[in-house]
Amino acid sequence: MDLALLSRRDACIFLAGLVSLAGTGAAARPTGRFGPSVRFSRDTLVAQARRRAARGYVPPSAWPEVTRDYDAYGRLAYGAADRLAGLVRLMPVSHMASAPVGIHVVENGAARTVRSFEGLFAGGNSAPAGFRIMAPDLASDWLSYLGASYFRADGAQHQYGLSARGIAVDTGFARAEEFPRFTDFWIEWRTDAHFVIHALLDGPSLTGAFTFDCHDGADGVVQAVQATLFLRKDIERLGIAPATSMFWYGEGQRALATDWRPEVHDSDGLAVWSGTGERIWRSLRNPRQARTNSFRADSLKGFGLMQRDRRFADYQDDGVWYDRRPSLWVEPEGDWGPGAVMLYEMPTDSETVDNIVAFWLSDRPARAGERRDLSYRLHWTSGDPVDDGSARVVDIWTGASGDPGGPSRPGARKFVIDFRGPGLAGLDRESGVEPVVSLSGPALVGLAAYPVLGQEALWRVVVDVRTDLDQPRDFRLYLRRGSSALSETLIQPLQS
Repeated sequence: MDLALLSRRDACIFLAGLVSLAGTGAAARPTGRFGPSVRFSRDTLVAQARRRAARGYVPPSAWPEVTRDYDAYGRLAYGAADRLAGLVRLMPVSHMASAPVGIHVVENGAARTVRSFEGLFAGGNSAPAGFRIMAPDLASDWLSYLGASYFRADGAQHQYGLSARGIAVDTGFARAEEFPRFTDFWIEWRTDAHFVIHALLDGPSLTGAFTFDCHDGADGVVQAVQATLFLRKDIERLGIAPATSMFWYGEGQRALATDWRPEVHDSDGLAVWSGTGERIWRSLRNPRQARTNSFRADSLKGFGLMQRDRRFADYQDDGVWYDRRPSLWVEPEGDWGPGAVMLYEMPTDSETVDNIVAFWLSDRPARAGERRDLSYRLHWTSGDPVDDGSARVVDIWTGASGDPGGPSRPGARKFVIDFRGPGLAGLDRESGVEPVVSLSGPALVGLAAYPVLGQEALWRVVVDVRTDLDQPRDFRLYLRRGSSALSETLIQPLQS
């Protein structure tokens, strides 16, 4: 994985001392710091990406003086910084992201390049590898870009977690994944809570022009994204709107825990809203070996890696606050056509490595010489941005099959799934609620559904499944009353 996949103890990196560029255009500007003003627009950015795609790819050169440890990285902070673009602080090149990026400031349709970084880093003459946007009090930041095409926002509870990427190229194959990178950023201040970020992307197989219209609000951060891609080569797996996260273990995989905390993860499931209206929930797993799953999603309405579990007691982490980590929901604009949401999971034995990637993959082959234009919104939030009233999966436990207190049943596994939602309120065992599961015959050992006593609108489904048979790797489950679905559809792997 790319070095931009930083330790999940985020505060050590993204809140490290970084050079301040805060303020407005009214501040005095040191002579020689900026290049001349040139006209800038999204059209000129797209033209740059097109011209670059027509040339051969040139790999970036690493900065000659790269910091190798956290302490050295911190000593580069807080130089005699100039103020520009509102509330921006630069992050220096380091062993985590060693290729410098171009920084440009946009005002009134004109851009000026920051061409000298002398004095901006207290520990010496470095160069920026990324940047972050600060809150007005400068005590925290709400958006950051660093390394390859990675970026992330802090969400409604002001805690960083999973990351997004500009694009994913050939993720999940045995061969090495390609990591295109943002080479230049154009930063445009609108208000302290509204920035427009333009970025030029370059990689061996494609170039791209990205515009992120970013708003920080009470419900989290929303980014309206415009992306134009120019393909240099055929790409077998072109991942659109990719999200990258970490799942070490949750309540259903406690056997993997070597840490004292009950759960450790940035996200606990993949949510998909298909064009047919079906809502799908796939719980995340830390697998024994890397695997890829595909979920049909023609005319996709949305998908995202979500952190649904918001109970502190389920994590007991008072350092990096997994209960506060944001979810990331992708909302397409326009009809993306036929395609699927892909989920890639690889094994991990710690919280320091991102091991989950999700993205949308079009059925249309990605061919050299092609241009693709896409628009979508990214919602960094603590809730479900689309609530259709369906009950949601809130917990999943697994254990030995069999009756409580009795002997376990060999070759079988028990799954206990809790659904909660307003549509379940007031329903009892006589209300006609039934579980619908894609298992039958000898594979299905036992199935029951019932309301949990003393819990409002909470239903529990218990499924006992033979896991020693030749059958699909997962099963589907939802709650139904009559001909109407009461819940989203759970897709649950049978084994890790």
